[in-house]
Amino acid sequence: MTDLSRLFRPSTIAVIGGGAWCRSVIEQCRKMGFQGAIWPVHPKASEVGGLSAYPSLSALPTAPDVSFVGVNRLQTINIVHELATIGAGGAVCFASGFLEAEAEDEQGPELQRQLLAAAGAMPILGPNCYGFINYLDGALLWPDQHGGIRAERGVALITQSSNMAINLTMQKRGLPLAYVVTAGNQAQTGIAAIGEALLQDERVTALGLHIEGFGDLRAFERLAAKAADLGKPIVALKVGKSVQAQVATISHTASLAGGDAGAQALLERLGIPRLGSLSDFLETLKILHVYGPLTSNRIASISCSGGEASLIADTAVGRNVTFPPLNATQKTDLRAALGPMVALANPLDYHTYIWRDTPAMTRAWAAMMDPSLALTMLIVDFPRADRCDSSDWECTIAAALAARQQTGANVAMVSSLAELMPEDVAARLIAGGVVPINGLTEAIAATEAAVMRGRVDDAGPLVLTPTPINPGLIPEATAKTMLADYGLAVPKALRADSPEQAGRCAAEIGFPVVLKGEGIAHKTEAGAVVLGLMSAGEVEKSASAMPAKSFLIEEMITGTVAELLIGVVHDPAHGFVLTIAAGGILTELLDDSTSLLVPSTSEMIGAALERLKIAKLLNGYRGKPAADKSAIVAAIMAVQDYVINNAIGLAEVEVNPLLCGPNRAVAGDALLRREDLT
Repeated sequence: MTDLSRLFRPSTIAVIGGGAWCRSVIEQCRKMGFQGAIWPVHPKASEVGGLSAYPSLSALPTAPDVSFVGVNRLQTINIVHELATIGAGGAVCFASGFLEAEAEDEQGPELQRQLLAAAGAMPILGPNCYGFINYLDGALLWPDQHGGIRAERGVALITQSSNMAINLTMQKRGLPLAYVVTAGNQAQTGIAAIGEALLQDERVTALGLHIEGFGDLRAFERLAAKAADLGKPIVALKVGKSVQAQVATISHTASLAGGDAGAQALLERLGIPRLGSLSDFLETLKILHVYGPLTSNRIASISCSGGEASLIADTAVGRNVTFPPLNATQKTDLRAALGPMVALANPLDYHTYIWRDTPAMTRAWAAMMDPSLALTMLIVDFPRADRCDSSDWECTIAAALAARQQTGANVAMVSSLAELMPEDVAARLIAGGVVPINGLTEAIAATEAAVMRGRVDDAGPLVLTPTPINPGLIPEATAKTMLADYGLAVPKALRADSPEQAGRCAAEIGFPVVLKGEGIAHKTEAGAVVLGLMSAGEVEKSASAMPAKSFLIEEMITGTVAELLIGVVHDPAHGFVLTIAAGGILTELLDDSTSLLVPSTSEMIGAALERLKIAKLLNGYRGKPAADKSAIVAAIMAVQDYVINNAIGLAEVEVNPLLCGPNRAVAGDALLRREDLT
């Protein structure tokens, strides 16, 4: 890995160019109290931003640790080459018009190739990026306003969007920022490599990633491993949709695994919680900054309103958090603190009997903070400062800090509305070891995301291969034979080239049989599959009516408990996505699927099965027999084994339905697309 410490923790900064953006970099450095040297470079101007300018890079006292290259894209390439030649530590490439502009400018890709060649081994950020802010050391290459302040420790944020980064610095939530870095189009240095470098700063407590696309998956595997080694959590806000569903819609699997499934599976694989909004993202980082990952999902809530108690309980419905009943110690201590008039429960409405009595509030809140809980939430809403007097709420701050100090428990003060947690209060709480959380919904989402989860190590590295160019459809009988070689159970079957031969084959197999027309992907829709045929005559008649010239005749599998879809799609962005879903006609009806990445362990596959809605049928519903789970897992593992051993050229595999019975799991239909076996 390239050492980025010189770039992100510089002692000397060169600002190359004389425009407003460059002058702003110098101004922002001054405002942040940067103690190192700032060297403007301009061939004609005697000064830039109030500092004496150097006419060229060769005139500088020494090679700069990092440079802001604020010139046009053509000049950027030449300057980057010169910086690399003199041994500079790195550069921020502000100019746009490279690969990200390919759709509008055909020169973009070639210019990016030239830029990379010019940089060589010297690290660069961008192009098309604002650069970075190091709030720990007051060093920044940032050509605009920002809302952050110096910090001794805090979280690092990385985003591909410079505008998003600006917005994140403007948060008023009390979250201490250590670094804010923009990656631009990641021509050379990607998000994962930046994250790995920032995590190694001991002052960084957690890492937040805004991701549009992953790029180098191996780099993300390394990032997750480094974070686990350092004990520093990562959370992500992943946006954007894969084009997988648009380019490969021949099967149900492609539709199910298209869009976002691969990204979600990858983040789960890496142990990186995914948040759905900027607010949830920031509030999760607050919890992780103060306490690190939570050890369980057991929480408590205490407020002076029954409405708030009910609301937070309702907000948690469907989320992976739980409010355990009060134990004997909690009940005893709460009764002693609150008296007989309060109904004890979790969430707890303690009424307002003890308001303004800071010692009593401390006793009550501390009584709720049982060691078995991952987090205790104190719901407090502060009045707006421009129209109201908030002095009457000082008791809540004092009690929260005192209860935290007394118990050592994980404590959050939560406002029901995001705007009802003042920034100055949030800063005081964080300084005292209490997490301020803006909003009830955000509190539940952040708590759920902050629960400790591990990176998947035992499954092995992701299977990554080039994207197939022109895959073709393999005949079903051949596909089943290929999958059967890896252990997938398939029905007895024969092929026929005429309706008459199909009838004879059916008699040889034994009735009832299934008749399928070959060469058709969606057989049901095309009228190319008929079930339960009981005679050779029925088979001949049905075959004659099908839009096919050849046929597959199979034994009819009976005694099925449930049908599943098992599919694997080559996703250029995420590797091979393994999808498990309700199968047969239920695929379209239930919206019931879950996705993993290849390879996955049998334990991961078993857990994925339990997440399906159809799991009730698999486990035996209302006295009905259960499916053979071990046979189902073995069938899925067989499909995966085929994928792993035949990955080059493979576009997709689908078994739909996998017929799941009490004693076996058999592939009712199979689809296989490859570019090398058509």
